[in-house]
Amino acid sequence: MDMTLEQQARVFKAFCDENRLAILRLLSTGEKCACRLQIELAIGQSTLSHHMRILCDAGVVRSRHEGKWTHYSLNREGGEQALALLAEVLQLRA
Repeated sequence: MDMTLEQQARVFKAFCDENRLAILRLLSTGEKCACRLQIELAIGQSTLSHHMRILCDAGVVRSRHEGKWTHYSLNREGGEQALALLAEVLQLRA
């Protein structure tokens, strides 16, 4: 895997927060609008934006804009890369 240590750290950072794990679980059932995530998690817009930036920077979530709303979904390719990174770091073999 050709990721810098900084890129690898971004991926692991994405999974080390309770709110981000909750967001990933919510997105596992399909795309969600930011407004729906705020309601489900009972957090403010700035807090959600902070977490979504980290998840998107790690490549495990993607966003799309529709009007004034942002919709988020899991990035399958990014998830597979994160899984491969974990296996590599722990020297696990499939």
